[in-house]
Amino acid sequence: MRLLGLTDWRTGRAVDLVLPQTVDSTLIDETGAMSAEVDQIDASGLVLAPALVDPHVHLRDPGQTDKEDMVTGTAAAAAGGYGLILLMPNTQPAMDGRARMADGRTIIDYLESYEQDHGLSLPVDYDLCVAATLDRAGRQASNPDDWSSHLPGHGYDHPVVAISDDGSAVTDQTLEAVAANAREFDLPILDHCEHHEHGQVNLGAVSRRLGLEGIPASTETAIINRDIELAERTGTRVHLQHVSTAGGFEAVRRAKTRGLPVTCETAPHYLALCDEDLLRCGSMAKMNPPLRSRADQQAALEAVADGTVDMIATDHAPHTSAEKALGLKDAPNGIIGLETAYAVCNQVLVESGLVSHDRLIELMSLAPAELMGMRRLLPEDLSSHTANKVNKAGHLQLEADRHSDANLPPVDLVILDPEAKWEVDPSRFHSKSRNTPFAGAGLAGRVMATIKDGRLVFSRLPASRVITRERIRAWTD
Repeated sequence: MRLLGLTDWRTGRAVDLVLPQTVDSTLIDETGAMSAEVDQIDASGLVLAPALVDPHVHLRDPGQTDKEDMVTGTAAAAAGGYGLILLMPNTQPAMDGRARMADGRTIIDYLESYEQDHGLSLPVDYDLCVAATLDRAGRQASNPDDWSSHLPGHGYDHPVVAISDDGSAVTDQTLEAVAANAREFDLPILDHCEHHEHGQVNLGAVSRRLGLEGIPASTETAIINRDIELAERTGTRVHLQHVSTAGGFEAVRRAKTRGLPVTCETAPHYLALCDEDLLRCGSMAKMNPPLRSRADQQAALEAVADGTVDMIATDHAPHTSAEKALGLKDAPNGIIGLETAYAVCNQVLVESGLVSHDRLIELMSLAPAELMGMRRLLPEDLSSHTANKVNKAGHLQLEADRHSDANLPPVDLVILDPEAKWEVDPSRFHSKSRNTPFAGAGLAGRVMATIKDGRLVFSRLPASRVITRERIRAWTD
């Protein structure tokens, strides 16, 4: 299959992409336009970029598959343009390398062999984040003897690439031991940089209006400052998850000016929403850390614009409709985000002029891949192969193929339409859950196709872009 007239995400050059494999039965085809008979696609106006990477995803499998599972979660990721995701350890039981399922396997073993055991090929690759403490209980650091054999370089398809107790901050009593494990095996600590004992929403005018207990910004800044001190004192690589407050961003900014090994992420919802949106969205906008004030939202946007924020992660957290129906006080924290993240960020950051589109790709693809220690094969890397050349139309022809070079990473790509306007309809999500605050929102920017290792795994390309035999001559003459 040939996709003609694409625009390279970074150079702006016209590109024709050649996929070495035909469409097969594993393709998630939203429009029904793709088939084995489709040879050429008019991709003019669409952008070719490296597939997105999400370093913060909860797929609830095993343990809570009524909310999400590996099949629905990776389908949602593919629909969102992701080629690689990092699975957080708050599975049931926790992914600490020791806890075992009823069949005797650890969660790491279960996820490593998932595709083989279920006789399927998932559309998105995934790596694993091991729990920082046993059972994520915060009392004793997990034992590297239980998980170090699954690090990169040991022959596993889904290696352990980070440590976290996400959902909870690493506790003070285990922090030193967890940091020692991270340094010994050269892994980053991904810390849920927030801790509170009480409260449901951000402390402020909205919490008072709703009559709910508020969560102050200090619950975040205290953990951030503690972790920055750890990084400075020990050299431990610290990555701060879902930063949401002005004070948090400023602390990270200061740490970076001192050259400390500290990185951070924020999430699309902290860029697009604030606590005032709780009045409209209710529990569909309840998460942890909570949506903060409008001033914090502005600080998040400024932190992305000035480079304080290294990357954007979804913190995709599925919950059932029944759980979210419990209301703001009792509903669980978390929203889904894999299928809306690109569009939300494109609209809030690029359409507004805060960052360029290629910078958005860096934030959502290159930077998270670097955090996970993964090299991504970029479209421009393909152009160096001798099989690729400029064709008669003046387009650079790229073959999405490693050409049997096992040393190259997979060819994971995404095709984007930054100008597409669409309305979020959760009933059409591939995720099993529907807990999004963006239902009914009009967004700008759409993922049109996702390519995993040279194979088309997701498409919403319309039939109008399929080039019939009558149109082929106009492209090739």
